[in-house]
Amino acid sequence: MHFLAIGLGSGAAPKAPGTFGTLAAVLLYIPLSGLTVPLYAGLVLAATLLGIYLCDRTARDWKVHDHSAIVWDEFVGFWITMLAVPFTWYWVLAGFALFRLFDIWKPWPIRHLDEQVHGGLGIMIDDIVAGVLSCGCLHGLVFLLGHYPL
Repeated sequence: MHFLAIGLGSGAAPKAPGTFGTLAAVLLYIPLSGLTVPLYAGLVLAATLLGIYLCDRTARDWKVHDHSAIVWDEFVGFWITMLAVPFTWYWVLAGFALFRLFDIWKPWPIRHLDEQVHGGLGIMIDDIVAGVLSCGCLHGLVFLLGHYPL
């Protein structure tokens, strides 16, 4: 259980565990990108619900609210970012950059939610919202550049 919460070990990186967690999420995203949008969305929803439990349980067991090694939230946030985005290396890179930007910067309402919501949902919520905002920005870019498949 804790192994999943720390992103299959990626959160144990001594520096920038969130970035390493997101990189691990990218590696898992590659095979997931071939799923249909409804199946992918269902899997991301399941990963989100599982993450609320995993992060809460790990934080309680470790007696710390949001240990930096807990990066399952980064996995889910990145996967939300990539929802229904055409799979190419440059959109994956753009999604990675946008998600990390929103996750680190934490503009409103991300910072507010991060400070006000506690437990497993509190650990997950900032990355969920960062993923939603990143996904919206990414789809805007895809649309503006005319890269949606016909």
